[in-house]
Amino acid sequence: MKDKETSIEDLKIAVSKFVHERDWERYHNPKDLAESICIEAAELLQLFQWRKPKDGEGIKSDPSNIERIKHELADVVVYCLSMANTLDLDLSEVVLNKIEQNEKKYPADLYKGKAHLS
Repeated sequence: MKDKETSIEDLKIAVSKFVHERDWERYHNPKDLAESICIEAAELLQLFQWRKPKDGEGIKSDPSNIERIKHELADVVVYCLSMANTLDLDLSEVVLNKIEQNEKKYPADLYKGKAHLS
């Protein structure tokens, strides 16, 4: 396990090293990475297929479910980090900018507690 705080940049470096050691850069183009993100996100979603929303607590209390979710979530994040590496994006900046845009688009005083944004 980790013994210190890990930054997004640390994760990007770890993913880059992993990809480079396997000479996979040629496969890590934006189109293929976008497809891989979608595929892995679908695998994560599949773990919730046919479950009722109230089953969430049961999912959290079952260690085997949590392990499977962790693996699929990690796959999604790894491909996102690889996309950021491929496109030379600062993910911290990208995410913070998106949050700022969403704060303007969905002011808390108008949208607090609303599940539907339309």
